[in-house]
Amino acid sequence: MAVERTLSIIKPDATKRNLTGKINAKFEDAGLRIVAQKRIKLTKEQAGVFYEVHKERPFYDELCAFMASEPVVVQVLEGEGAIAKNREVMGATNPADAAPGTVRAEFAESVGENSVHGSDAPETAAAEIAYFFSGLELVG
Repeated sequence: MAVERTLSIIKPDATKRNLTGKINAKFEDAGLRIVAQKRIKLTKEQAGVFYEVHKERPFYDELCAFMASEPVVVQVLEGEGAIAKNREVMGATNPADAAPGTVRAEFAESVGENSVHGSDAPETAAAEIAYFFSGLELVG
């Protein structure tokens, strides 16, 4: 398996409950390294640009408002098969369907407030990482 990088976001429902360290421990315990990280407060417009792929979906406005409601932690995870590994550690979007021990099974409050975001493909990861980080900030 190739070494990859993927974007991870610890969402507002998790940052407001001070779960950043516990969530990051799960990523690190799974063999992923955090090679860039920052805590930011998105505007609704910035969230809208990031989630533009969902613009026609009925949940888009609610998602953008939620992502702008509290600070988030954006980070780049690196490791062998990082995209798939991150998604495995996150668990299913619906916490009721998430496997025990996953981030969403343990920390998500609902389908909408599911604590984390992760890239779903190499192309998506590259675009999402570039949205939040310059090359100088990737220090793995």
